Amino acid sequence: MKKIKVIIVDDERLSREELKRTLLAYEDFVLIGEAENADDAKDLIETSRPDLIFLDIQMPEKSGFDLLESLDHVPAVLFTTAFNQYAVQAFEVNALDYLMKPIREERFAQAIEKIRNTINLKPAPNSLANNRKIFIKDGEKRFFVQVNEIYLIESLENYTRLYFQGKKALQRRSLRQWEEILDEGIFFRINRTEIVNINYIQEVKRTVGCGLELTLNSGELLKVSNRQAVKFKNSNEI
Repeated sequence: MKKIKVIIVDDERLSREELKRTLLAYEDFVLIGEAENADDAKDLIETSRPDLIFLDIQMPEKSGFDLLESLDHVPAVLFTTAFNQYAVQAFEVNALDYLMKPIREERFAQAIEKIRNTINLKPAPNSLANNRKIFIKDGEKRFFVQVNEIYLIESLENYTRLYFQGKKALQRRSLRQWEEILDEGIFFRINRTEIVNINYIQEVKRTVGCGLELTLNSGELLKVSNRQAVKFKNSNEI
């Protein structure tokens, strides 16, 4: 049976101890670390790459949602919360499940089975990690999004707007930061303000001079700068 690596993130020591005791009954779930705040959790997640996080939503200084937004790679998440309002938000972001504190053993067993089935069915992430998920918080809206579902990223000064699944959301991350974490074989910067996912390009047209014009599956018409057009032609044999 596949071992599922787990991290517990909760500012309350007693809550962490309760989860650890309950997990002992499930041999395929291996606790590899715990953290009491978002900053420590971020470091732990990035170094140990867990399969699953038990995540408290309401924590001092930074919430569980703030933690997820800061991650380039988001593991599966099971929210733990004492507040019903956050339980609703957990489902809005398509988390695997949530547990209300105090946690009942029967409810915990149901959540564990759901997690086990979901994680064991996942394909192993490849080196490009385009099937990884990121967390996006835009005002009151929150989304878990697979990287390969993003088809356009446009720059808005210190923010970027992401387009995915017919939706769009603002992210506090620059276009340059996106370039650093995305697979350059899939995501191509077409000009000073836009990155496109080449798998969503429906048509490529040459324009006057060396330029190109792209039509996406979603209908957007985008212009490739002359400089980037040369790179695009070379990399895509146009």
